[in-house]
Amino acid sequence: MKEKITAKIRDFVMDYQQKIDISTKWGEPLVGFADAKHPYILKLKELITATHGLPTEVLPDASIVIAYFVPFTEELANTNKVTGDISSPEWALAYEETNAMFNKLNEYIIKSLRKMGYKADVSPEAATFDQKALKSNWSHRHFAKAAGMGTFGINNMLITKIGCCGRYSTIVTNLDIEPDVPLKEEYCLYKKNGSCGVCVKNCPAGALTLNGYDRQKCYAVARKNAEIYTQFGSSYTNESGEQPNSVGSEVCGKCVVNTPCAFNRII
Repeated sequence: MKEKITAKIRDFVMDYQQKIDISTKWGEPLVGFADAKHPYILKLKELITATHGLPTEVLPDASIVIAYFVPFTEELANTNKVTGDISSPEWALAYEETNAMFNKLNEYIIKSLRKMGYKADVSPEAATFDQKALKSNWSHRHFAKAAGMGTFGINNMLITKIGCCGRYSTIVTNLDIEPDVPLKEEYCLYKKNGSCGVCVKNCPAGALTLNGYDRQKCYAVARKNAEIYTQFGSSYTNESGEQPNSVGSEVCGKCVVNTPCAFNRII
């Protein structure tokens, strides 16, 4: 079943990027299956925010969270290596096109699972973002970590075996399969042996340091880009889910496009 779902996700992404109205290209997705009741997931309300959702709040009999990572291409990443805190228009467009694709891909996988007799759904919190706390009530990356897909770098991105330059999404289901487990090996070079730290140097906002992360500084850059890139829409709504968070694309991405872990897991 894991192989079947993984193939469906990969085929959908490859087919979707062939549409004439889609500009973004993606690499082959990475897919993981987390235990919905894994201790790490059950602690997300403590680790992230007290309002963070749990799989059993989406489906009472949830057993698995399907997490998948869709990598961007190196060509796209190269467009965003320009100096300063303004992202490339290609990067902003890719952000919105990827989020829009996730909506359709999730619908497709959910429908497929339901046809096979399983329950499946997405968290309504996945499309919202709390602008006051600057934290998500549904962190795809944390579920992906629980699914053994990677470990967090000092750039706060989840580094997988194919890097961290891309985006994540999740689906909650009651599939009866053996879940994957979190990795024990550390993928972030700085956390592993004190080397690297390139993402800190590349952060135009000074939001990243070797000792912590300033959410306000990071979000200020994202908001600045949103004021510039209004032509692509806005993927996320406010906490109530009723209004867009901004007039445009809240992006940056400078901490993932020019680093050793952008497209590889460096041992």
